[in-house]
Amino acid sequence: MSLIAMPEPDRTILAHRDVILRDLHKLVGVHNVIGDESGRRVFEADAWIDDPQLPLAVVMPATTAEVSKVLAYARENRIKVIPRGAGTSTSGAAVPAEDAIVVCVSRMTRIIEIDYDNRIARVEAGMTIDTINREIAGCGFLYTPDPSSGIASTIAGNLATDAGGPRALKYGTTSNHVLGVTMVLMGGEVAEVGGRHLDAPGYDIMGLITGSEGQLGIITEAALRIIRAPEAARPIMLSFGSVQGAGQCVAAILKGGILPTAIEFMDRPAIEACEAFTNTSYPTDVEALLIVEVEGSAAEISSLQSRIVEATRVYGPSIVRVSQNDRQSAAIWKGRRTVLAALARDTDTHWLDATIPLGRLAEVLEGISLICSRQGMTAASVFRAGDGNLHPIIIYDGRQAGARAGAAAAGNEIMRLCVEVGGCLSGEGGIGLEKRDLMSLQFSDADLAIQMRLKSTFDPDWLLNAAKVFPLNPRPAAKTA
Repeated sequence: MSLIAMPEPDRTILAHRDVILRDLHKLVGVHNVIGDESGRRVFEADAWIDDPQLPLAVVMPATTAEVSKVLAYARENRIKVIPRGAGTSTSGAAVPAEDAIVVCVSRMTRIIEIDYDNRIARVEAGMTIDTINREIAGCGFLYTPDPSSGIASTIAGNLATDAGGPRALKYGTTSNHVLGVTMVLMGGEVAEVGGRHLDAPGYDIMGLITGSEGQLGIITEAALRIIRAPEAARPIMLSFGSVQGAGQCVAAILKGGILPTAIEFMDRPAIEACEAFTNTSYPTDVEALLIVEVEGSAAEISSLQSRIVEATRVYGPSIVRVSQNDRQSAAIWKGRRTVLAALARDTDTHWLDATIPLGRLAEVLEGISLICSRQGMTAASVFRAGDGNLHPIIIYDGRQAGARAGAAAAGNEIMRLCVEVGGCLSGEGGIGLEKRDLMSLQFSDADLAIQMRLKSTFDPDWLLNAAKVFPLNPRPAAKTA
């Protein structure tokens, strides 16, 4: 039984499915359309998985022109369209509908241009971050956003949620590194937004598109800002007997004028799961662990590491492990990078994404524990301590009756808590289906009305990624300009 309300599918559209498939074959070619049931099953959910829906059809375009043809056809025939990258979204943002065409850009993986003099890489939107960085690393360059899904997630998906990653503390999120995009609007029009510079003239349309979760158009190309890669990066691992001590340590580092590349926090349940999974010598008798990474030349790294150790000494870390080489660095990071897999290998998990003020971390973690215990569940938490991006992971047994619904209810209560302490519903995972009906916690009716009117400007018939992000009930009133 679905936990999220979905609109009833358009039966007229479903009845004409064979005709729609034939039309799509004519537009983009038979081999670029998936119509059989087993093929469509691959696209029925994203990493959220809670509400799978078999789509009407799946189109795998290879060019912007093909995307344009499909969207023009869909608009003319009032068929919903679900934009999709690699399907790594954890919020249900790429879950389709029965009467919708999925347009998946994962075949669009061409590097169009790399301009090292002007520090720009222009790529198709199906490209992954890891692929881009492998291409430019040999010339000493780096694209800095580094979400955990960077090995698989597409640039289109990163743009859709304004993805960040550990390096967001120093370098910012995707929005700080995308200069321009090619985007296909719902009527098939192709728009060039932004350009080759950080400050494009006119309205900041790039700021509107980044983080819009496929509500405004389908991105097919992006101009990305690349930088000279640092000489090296080295982490320090610090463990603490209390969450408060770890939080005070983070504040001391930042107040001391040190800007690390990343500051990552893990609580005891996360530490224990990671150590059991990776055996990387994480201490399991502590309440919190920090990974603080700095970068630069060997001399710069040594100086920064010494300053961090000195700044944190007063807070009594029980273990201070300073990386001296790549092998030690990999060991420190290994557990953190595999935390979700570590927790999910033997049980079911419900992954959450929010932001909170750093000073409220201990309070929020205590609240998460109480909320989950009321449902007979536990939780582990990881936290990007530099920018407040919190990832609670609810652990439950899906074989038990009502457990999935209980995890969803606990997740909603945790989101409410995060907003109440001054945070927000998403840091980088998006709203999607999962938090759609919680938007009124964050935004007033007037706030939502403004956002919905913007959506209507780009997509007057509300065909793009329908039933996502905005609560279903207020939509009719809000879409009237």
